[in-house]
This record gives sequence, C-alpha cells and structure tokens, in this order.
Amino acid sequence: MTGVGTDSVVLDGASLSPEDVVAVAREDATVSIADEAREAVRESRERVEAVLESGEAVYGVNTGFGELVDERIPSSDLEPLQENLLRSHAAGVGRGLSREEVRSMMVARANALVKGYSGIREGVVDLLVAMLNEGVQPVVPSRGSLGASGDLAPLAHISLVLIGEGAAEIQTDAGTARLPGDESLDRAGLEPVTLEAKEGLALINGTQLSVGLGALAVHDATAAVQSADVAGALTTEVTMGSTVPSHEAISAVRPHPGQAASARNVRRLTAESGVVESHRNCDRVQDAYSLRCLPQVHGAVRDALNHLREAVETELNSATDNPLLFARADAPDRASGTGDAAVLSAGNFHGEPLALRLDYAAGALTELAAICERRVDRMLNPNLQEDHLPPFLTERGGVMSGYMIAQYTAAALLNECRATGRPSIDSTPVSGNQEDHVSMSGQSALSFRSVVENVQTVVGIELLCAAQAAEFLDDSLSHGVGTGVAYETVRDVIPKLDADREVHEDIDRARTLVTEGLLVDRVSEAVDLE
Repeated sequence: MTGVGTDSVVLDGASLSPEDVVAVAREDATVSIADEAREAVRESRERVEAVLESGEAVYGVNTGFGELVDERIPSSDLEPLQENLLRSHAAGVGRGLSREEVRSMMVARANALVKGYSGIREGVVDLLVAMLNEGVQPVVPSRGSLGASGDLAPLAHISLVLIGEGAAEIQTDAGTARLPGDESLDRAGLEPVTLEAKEGLALINGTQLSVGLGALAVHDATAAVQSADVAGALTTEVTMGSTVPSHEAISAVRPHPGQAASARNVRRLTAESGVVESHRNCDRVQDAYSLRCLPQVHGAVRDALNHLREAVETELNSATDNPLLFARADAPDRASGTGDAAVLSAGNFHGEPLALRLDYAAGALTELAAICERRVDRMLNPNLQEDHLPPFLTERGGVMSGYMIAQYTAAALLNECRATGRPSIDSTPVSGNQEDHVSMSGQSALSFRSVVENVQTVVGIELLCAAQAAEFLDDSLSHGVGTGVAYETVRDVIPKLDADREVHEDIDRARTLVTEGLLVDRVSEAVDLE
C-alpha cells in the first residue's frame, strides 16, 4: 500500500489508528511514548506493588493461571512464574508471521500497555518499543491463538525475546539473520529484562494478533474498494455502460453512505467522457447488474469495512488483558486490592468484537470480488460483449486466447474467498473448561488477510481487462477525467496485448498497481476519490 505519510508515531493509549500501525509495520516509523502515558504506566505499577505488599491473593499477580487460578504462588516464585508463563504459552505452529504482521502486533501491544491498566513496569514497555525502533523482529508462528484469553501463543513468542529467549530476525550486512533472542538484542545494543509479578501476563493476555492484522487488512481493503471503483468505472465506460445509475438523485433516496461515496467516485472518474456521451441516447434500456448496481454493491462493502474499522480503532486503544488495575475510586466496592489499588478480573481479552466483524468484512469483500469477476466476464464473453469488443479481447481469437484464462484466475480466487470459513461461529472449550467459549478472532484476522490479498488480485484483473478493452474503442472518443488516467497508469507498466504472452506477468503488474496504491495515487491527482 502507498505510504501513509507518517514517519513517527507517539503512543498514548488513546489515539493509535490503522494508518499508524501501517506506518510502523511497513515503513518503520519511529515509535515513542507520550509523557502522560508514562505516568499512567508508573501509577499502574505502583498498584501492583501495593497488592504484593498486602499479601492478598489476586489472580495474575500471585496465583496460577487458567484452571490453576486457585494455586497460590509464594513470593519467591513470582519471577519464575512469569518466565514459565511465556515459555509454556509459546506453543504456536504453522508458517511464521511476516515482518509487518509481527510489527503490527508489537506496536498494538505497546499502545495497550501504556493505557496504564496492566501493571507493567515502564522499562519493559521501553524495551518493546526499542525492539521496534532497532528492527528486532521476534519469530512468531501464525497458528495457535483462540482469541481468548487473547492471542496468547503469538504474544508469548514475541515476549520471549524480551527476556532473551525465543528467536528473532535482524538485518545485517549479509541480509536477514535469525538469532536467539539474547543475541538479537545484543546485536541491537539492547539488554533483556527480568520480569516481575504480573508482567508476563500483561505481555501476552491481549488481542494484538487479531487487531494488528485487522488494522493492516482494513487499511488494504479500503484501498481495494477505491481501486475497484476505478476499475469498475473504466469497465462501465469501455462496455458502453450507463453512468446514470450513479446519479446523485438515486443515492439521495437510499442514503447509505457507502453507496453515495462509490457513486460519486464513478461520476467523477467518468466526467467529460466522450465514450459515455457517444451512446447517451442509445436504445439499451438497462445494463446488467454488475454495472448498474456498482454503487450499491461497492457501497455496501464500504459500509461493512467502516464497521470493522470502528472496532479496530476502538480495540487498538483499549486495555485488553486480565486482570486490570484501577484506582479504588473507579472500582466496585467488592474489588480485590488494597489502599488505592483495585484489581478487577474480567474478560476484555475476548476477541469477539473483532472476530464477528472480521468475518462479516471477509464476506463483504468476497462480494466485491464477485462483482468484479462478473464485469470481467462481460468484457471477455463473446455471448455478452458489445459489438466493438472481440472475444476474450484479442483480434485473433482461436489462434490466440487473449485474456481468457485471466478470468479463470479471478474465478479461482473468488472461489477461494467463498470457501474461506467463518471462524467466529465456532468455539472449542479449553483449559479444563475454564475457558469454555473462545472467539477465534486470530484465525478470523488471518482469514480476512487472505481474502484481502485475493480480492486485490481480482480487482487488478478487472483493471487489466478494462485497459485492454479500451484498445477497441473508436480513436475519436476520449476517456473520462479519471478513467483516462487509470488507462494510462496501466499502460505505463503493461503494454497492449497484441499477441499471446505469459499472462501471469500482466496480472502481477496490475495487482501491484492495486496493492502498492499506485493506481489510486495517480488517479487521485486528477479526481477527488473517496
């Protein structure tokens, strides 16, 4: 995705955005902690110390975890307890998370900790931030989270590096090196920490796999819808479709915000189009739904993504571990703790608010791929095409196949999206049935990321075919203000298909225009895209 224009991100526990996560995860924006957040961290740690001094049994501070909650831990074992927690919970398997995925988790976890309800020491958070700034990337397997009690296994793999264990990758003159945790810290000029009471649990008991990956994906998915508006507008133009369905009067009487935004995009993209004007009074009564209902379908996807974005933004700035520490004045009378310290045990680690919306957004984005693929078919299919378009967009059909198989790829990816499960509707009890309902939000985030990647390619295939279809328009007809830029952007990297060639290279280049934000950036110079 294109740069978000942020070279530094200040964590205050309240204002981290998906775009900030992208800046840190992909562009190595520098991370720092706001002064007021540091004070909140110090106050929270003081409450932990007060509980320890009181000797009261408090979950997560001086007891066991999960089903072992009734096991009281003597003070001499509190530090080993935290290290053992990280080791035992580092049970992840499967492919390793990418660099940007791990960094998204790290910045999200740091921001949650500086809200000041987790009881962790300032120095531990400082080391987590320093690892981001110095490029120490823990090795984290992608599978093993149930989304309650948060994303335990992935966060445990990250946290092991803080104590000099586990493994991490760093950049060296010879390339990327995978080293033991202590060596990776030493190469970066950092030292491991020794965890104290509550800190191991504070590090791993949260939803940062779910929300970190969710932040990256909602950012990318939003850009994919913009690109689909551009590709769809170009398709409408080159198939001699009508732009009347995008008239503002239609959106005004069904005022869904997403529909109105996509309709405005189509109008702006096709403004001053000689192609549109050339058939304004033709005898076609209505276009097929994939053209006529573009604003409604694209708009519904936009609204679904905005619903997810709302949850992601809230979660990025939430305290999601357990237990949480409050001032006594802010807690119920029966809260455990002592003096000004109140310790509340609850379930903010449960990822359901993210899981449900991630699955919903995955389904919505699949519909975007579906309508894009249908528009591809209308450009390629000789039984549906306008007279000016040759079968499969090649002038030598039979001898050449043109972009016939590009549609196969779009259809295959669409089917994969449709086959993607909805993890949030399942729950497998664990931990002796103490954790008897889990969210699967981590798996929902991984699935959504996969759907986003597939949809980006399908949008790229529509863009590729639309540019090729434009080659068969009358030379006297001009494109719209935005569709003309879209066509030129494609042609800058993909030549006209005059003879069969390896189509995968064309698809890869078109996809890159979508994933890197190049299409939207170029078109936005001419048109105010929403």
